[in-house]
Amino acid sequence: MNRRILNDMLSIPTAPFAEHRAIDYIERFCGKRKHLKLTRDRVGNVLVRVRIGKRVVKRPACITAHLDHPGFVADRMTAKNTLRAFWRGGVPLQYFLRSKVRFDVDGEWVHGVIQSITPRGKRQQRVDTVIVEVPRDVPSGAVGMWDFPDPIVRGTRIYARGCDDLAGAGAMLCAIDELVRSGKSCDAYLLFTRAEEVGFIGAIAACRLKTIPAKCFVVAMETSSERPFAKMGDGPILRVGDKASTFTHAATAHCHRIARELARDDKRFKYQRKLMDGGTCESSAYCTLGYEATGLCVALGNYHNVDAKRRKLAPEYIDLDDFDNVVKWFVELARAPHPYTGRDETLDEQISGLERKYRPLLRHSTVRPC
Repeated sequence: MNRRILNDMLSIPTAPFAEHRAIDYIERFCGKRKHLKLTRDRVGNVLVRVRIGKRVVKRPACITAHLDHPGFVADRMTAKNTLRAFWRGGVPLQYFLRSKVRFDVDGEWVHGVIQSITPRGKRQQRVDTVIVEVPRDVPSGAVGMWDFPDPIVRGTRIYARGCDDLAGAGAMLCAIDELVRSGKSCDAYLLFTRAEEVGFIGAIAACRLKTIPAKCFVVAMETSSERPFAKMGDGPILRVGDKASTFTHAATAHCHRIARELARDDKRFKYQRKLMDGGTCESSAYCTLGYEATGLCVALGNYHNVDAKRRKLAPEYIDLDDFDNVVKWFVELARAPHPYTGRDETLDEQISGLERKYRPLLRHSTVRPC
């Protein structure tokens, strides 16, 4: 089931402010399952609560992921076989000219080639709009992505047009499926946000609108560019911070405790704990706007479809074992037998033990004055 859900999600066309196909899939998915309450806030973020059993959780987790990936949105046909489209996301402009793209038109792909670009910004280093040669009309609002095939598995990796962050959202859906099928006691929220790639717009709105219940602590899921110290295949990563900030210590410690217990009980489960400072993620926004928050991620290859070594566009990819293990992590966050208290109980115990052991020596020993 996990593979089918992941494949479905990675096949969906999406772009910032044009996540409707992904939202439709999530609504259909949840509509077929019990124990779920799905709502959409005023800006289109999707919040799913899964609650089974009567246990009251005072501080449940809210796991989040975004539904967009850098992509195009059709503006209008300017002439026969000529489409003007907006670009939304972060890819260097040198990768655009003559690159192949595809637009989703009523479930069918219309392929095209970029003929020219219009830069933006003070230094003209980002792309604003593109002119695309297409074989037929593409309607306004159609979603465009780089022209790569549907997901394909090679060894332990899956390659797709966009793993960031449809893979994260897919992991959340896999966790929902497991929680519902098992029927075990659980309580958690799962938030699917919009327009992360242009500056966490959906996440900011979710905080402002109080879409995320104030009682929750937040765990933002990402696919984050592989780093030399955070390798693909070594397990999902507890992300203690990003390029902009470090995350809430207690929320990070809570996730770490659950991971340690998972690793103790499941020999196939492995994880990492790293500072992933290659970029900024939604966790920084949640922390800034008043929530206790941390992050999880899986290492990503060809971040934003850029193969830096070969200097060309390419499919993104992740490790399937990393994906499966982050699903397990989500499931245990929803079932966690240890309540989230906003404290690091393990560190508290360690400090208290050290104090009990050595405080008498402080009282009864003397030091030579300087």
